Amino acid sequence: MTTNETSALESPNKQAYEAYLLLAFTALCWGGNAVLGRVAVGEISPMALVAARWLGVLLLAVIFLRKGLIRDWPVLRRRWLFVVLMGASGFTIFNALFYISAHHTTAINIGIVQGSIPIFVMLGTMLVYQARIGLLQAVGVVVTLAGVLVIVTAGELVRLIELQVNYGDFLMLVSCMFYSAYAIGLRKRPDVSPLSLFAAMAGVAFLIAIPFLSVEILIGDFIAPTPTGWLVVALVTLFPSFLAQIFFILGVDRIGPARAGIFVNLVPVFAAGLAVLFLGESFQVYHAAALSLVLFGIFLSERFKKTV
Repeated sequence: MTTNETSALESPNKQAYEAYLLLAFTALCWGGNAVLGRVAVGEISPMALVAARWLGVLLLAVIFLRKGLIRDWPVLRRRWLFVVLMGASGFTIFNALFYISAHHTTAINIGIVQGSIPIFVMLGTMLVYQARIGLLQAVGVVVTLAGVLVIVTAGELVRLIELQVNYGDFLMLVSCMFYSAYAIGLRKRPDVSPLSLFAAMAGVAFLIAIPFLSVEILIGDFIAPTPTGWLVVALVTLFPSFLAQIFFILGVDRIGPARAGIFVNLVPVFAAGLAVLFLGESFQVYHAAALSLVLFGIFLSERFKKTV
């Protein structure tokens, strides 16, 4: 076997391993974001946090990504509607619902409900791209859904029948739908650097957050950031927003949205551990059951994936 043949065989595996590392770190950052969302309660209002977060990311993008953004701007300008929709759904709306939900549920619940994202990504990929999904992969999706249902009903599934679902968990589920649409849409991204696209979407996210922030101020829900609030802004700007979003884009670019979305299931693991460690939240039996279902769903969906 020649050197070129060996490299050709190793390249896909190398890309997959790189994607796994990128997506695992992304999940860690997003798990931490659930904890930071809870810390932010009473320290900074939700839309103030969203606006400050994306302003910070925009400034980082201007500093570190401006050359690529300038180079790719003509293409991005032609695809302006795509950039606006992606920035709005994946960044502004998702984050707004995320931080509002933190006022009504725990960080552990927030993290575990995020496990629903792969469900919507996989189903959306089937509908939009006619992707093939095997039987056991579909079972993995159902198992993950079962885990989410355990969380939103606090282990009492009769609540689902009686429509007694926690309001914060419901908001998180809706926010996950918006982020799933964003993840699916990445496959149709313009032919530009992923980092340039991210920078453009960050700018959109900040601009769209301004009207929402104005409404928050007008209705009297605005809370100016305290010192702890500013610390939260700094942390969510650097980790869940800047680094994690870039790594997620790169991960999707390497292995596709359906497979990359599965790694979001690691978020509840990190969120639960960090919430217990830093917030002292109680880890209940139903949390353990939900986590077990979610992790088993990861195994089935990734182990028995079909090539699209």
